[in-house]
Amino acid sequence: MIRAMLKGEGPGPLPPLLQQYVELRDRYPDYLLLFQVGDFYECFGEDAERLARALGLVLTHKSSKDFTTPMAGIPIRAFDAYAERLLKMGFRLAVADQVEPAEEAEGLVRREVTQLLTPGTLVQETLLSKEANYLAAIATGDGFGVAFLDVSTGEFKGTLLRSKSALYDELFRHRPAEVLLAPELRENREFVEEFQKRFPVMLSEAPFEPVGEGPLALRRAQGALLWYARWTQGEGFSPRPFRPYDPGAFMRLPEATLRALEVFEPIRGQDTLFGVLDETRTAFGRRLLQSWLRHPLLEAGPLEARLDRVERFVREGALREGVRRLLFRMADLERLATRLEMGRASPRDLGSLRRSLEILPELWALLGEEVVLPDLGSLLEELKAALEEELPLKLSEGGLIREGYDPHLDALRQAHREGVAYFLELEEREKARTGIPTLRVGYNAVFGYYLEVTRPYYEKVPPEYRAIQTLKDRQRYTLPEIKERERELYRLEAQIRRREEEVFLELREKARKEAEALREVARALAELDVFAALAEVAVRYGYTRPRFGDRLHIRGGRHPVVERRTSFVPNDLEMAHQLVLVTGPNMAGKSTYLRQTALIALLAQIGSFVPAEEATLPLFDRILTRIGASDDLAGGRSTFMVEMEEVALILREATEKSLVLLDEVGRGTSSLDGVAIATAVAEALHERRCYALFATHYFELTALPLPRLKNLHVAAKEEEGGLVFYHQVLPGPTTKSYGVEVARMAGLPKEVVERAKALLQVLTARREGVAEAVVERLLSLDPDSLTPLEALRLLHELKALALGAPLDTIKG
Repeated sequence: MIRAMLKGEGPGPLPPLLQQYVELRDRYPDYLLLFQVGDFYECFGEDAERLARALGLVLTHKSSKDFTTPMAGIPIRAFDAYAERLLKMGFRLAVADQVEPAEEAEGLVRREVTQLLTPGTLVQETLLSKEANYLAAIATGDGFGVAFLDVSTGEFKGTLLRSKSALYDELFRHRPAEVLLAPELRENREFVEEFQKRFPVMLSEAPFEPVGEGPLALRRAQGALLWYARWTQGEGFSPRPFRPYDPGAFMRLPEATLRALEVFEPIRGQDTLFGVLDETRTAFGRRLLQSWLRHPLLEAGPLEARLDRVERFVREGALREGVRRLLFRMADLERLATRLEMGRASPRDLGSLRRSLEILPELWALLGEEVVLPDLGSLLEELKAALEEELPLKLSEGGLIREGYDPHLDALRQAHREGVAYFLELEEREKARTGIPTLRVGYNAVFGYYLEVTRPYYEKVPPEYRAIQTLKDRQRYTLPEIKERERELYRLEAQIRRREEEVFLELREKARKEAEALREVARALAELDVFAALAEVAVRYGYTRPRFGDRLHIRGGRHPVVERRTSFVPNDLEMAHQLVLVTGPNMAGKSTYLRQTALIALLAQIGSFVPAEEATLPLFDRILTRIGASDDLAGGRSTFMVEMEEVALILREATEKSLVLLDEVGRGTSSLDGVAIATAVAEALHERRCYALFATHYFELTALPLPRLKNLHVAAKEEEGGLVFYHQVLPGPTTKSYGVEVARMAGLPKEVVERAKALLQVLTARREGVAEAVVERLLSLDPDSLTPLEALRLLHELKALALGAPLDTIKG
């Protein structure tokens, strides 16, 4: 029986400590139980083996008279570092703390699970990054209901989506740390496999009982999040009111676009757009900037209001520097408010709150009425009066309430000081009474207070001294009155600890009542932080304020990420509902030109200045991209299949207000198929009147008879030393692909390059010869004299000539 409960050896029974461990562990079967024993969190049995394997710990054993079990543990002082590693490995952690002092326990110290830690439900500042930490829930009904909850801030929102691709886009945009799947999805093996390939995060279970109002799928997702959050945080957890949102109210940024533009995650290297912009000084400002990048706006009014705020900070450098300097000292008030509401705020949290509230008057002095904040002066005065300057990490450590704040606490401390003074005076009094000059009063944790006498004076020791310890050259003694006074001191120390805890909890309750006001402060300061950060970037890197209009006009545009890594050649672009073909050799900068246009548009629509000398832009409803090859062979999809799926999505979604970027569409198949597909796609985009930038090597496209087609090329020139890239975009199509020259620069063997040059000349001559033969045949005809049958045969003949194939191989 015992061995089934806890891995080990021996007939049993389990000692009380292990019995307590097993009872707690059985309440949380999906969690790794970390069980406090003194200064360590221990695991026993199979859990100990799992912990030791995961962290590379030495496995020891816990032994009693009748039972021995494996044991492994981590020091409490290093808990945060180990917990972070375990969570990343996919463990759920149940933390069982000692909830009474060992010296006050009657028998076994009482332990309770005080925290359940999972990746998506963290509130501990030490375990969280500054980014939003979302728990997501997905249910089905009229489409997919997806809801997001950031337990650390209380943010709670969701939406109803009509397709799986829209669901994946929304999940990629929010990047949850943990996902709850409704039973109908969890039991769909194909869905789960595909989901986990795209999102390798922890999948967890919860009841999907509907709550709230609106579509059933969304109500089920809300219910699952609330249940799971209260299961891990306690029934007291209450998020902010649920906010339904419509992704259509913001610029649409599909997963492919966010990836291609490296908005949050780099494709190569370390740099991202977010990394370039993130000059924020607070955690809540950083989260707001991320939110703006996920949700660019569609209306000029709110954007102009944001740009006005940025421009003020651009113009007033001293104001910008002053605000940024003050914000740097600000705690994460948004998360601190949540910890206050949940009763989890530590002494240092209240110290951080005090420091942050002290900054607010300085911000008011700088900004005047521009920033409206709730009055938290009385809370600040209370915190300043109550709290010591240096505060302990844990409440149990004591020493956190100032003298003079609480009369009861002051009286207890005075009594304790008098008790300590007795022992200081005892030494002088006993020296005088006994005539022993070396007598001293000492203290240790085992014997408490004692009197110590060295060997030469043993005969002077009074008979009422009771020996408690003999050392090499001295003896230690106690007296009945010492023990009595010592007990009184311990009693006072326990009363001081309890009273400090009571005072702290009263103070924390006062702060808790201001949690919503603190969130209001955080919201206002987050905006200030983002505006000042965007202004800092604009000033430092020479960005300009964009304007909004009916045409796209960029003068001296740059790529905000690439220009940080290397010297950059600015370029211009003019277009209005046009299809712009960009030709030029590989490595000349076509893809960069496409991306920089999209990034300038994206920056403008979050309310940021842009990397250009001048920029006027339409308000785009979406940015759709097909850039770069992304094989999905594990998912059974080739590069070409992925490419075609992305192009199909673009053609379904593109409107007159969309910005579309296509890079080398059609490369994944034969050249003839590729030209045909690229031509058909170009024509379809032209019909949709969207703003389309199409980088291609297919020169055939540059001659398409489309009225809104515009040709540009990236300049390059063959010189004596090889091919020179100018990275300059000029009007008209390129005259040459330079593919063989690029192959030479890439290090292809000389003989291979020479053979390629020779073959290119032959193929070019053949193509030109074919064209001449087709033209000659057409010029020799009299169309008016052809019968329908002769005209049909002629078409087959011309097709055969164009393909360089014998006539009888062409099927018509």
